[in-house]
Amino acid sequence: MKTYTKADLEQIVMTQLENLNAINDLLCIMKVQNELLHNANKKLKDEISEFKEKHFTYPTGKRNSK
Repeated sequence: MKTYTKADLEQIVMTQLENLNAINDLLCIMKVQNELLHNANKKLKDEISEFKEKHFTYPTGKRNSK
């Protein structure tokens, strides 16, 4: 079993803290990206709905063939 000095333990804790801070930064970035994707999806959904409302389908009648 390895014994650690106080300096070793302090270094380990500082490295863990740096890693946690890096993870927090990544989570913040992912949150912003998620919000951007949500807004883009909402805009696209609205545009599709608007397009469907404006899109008129014309009924095609059967031609009388004689």
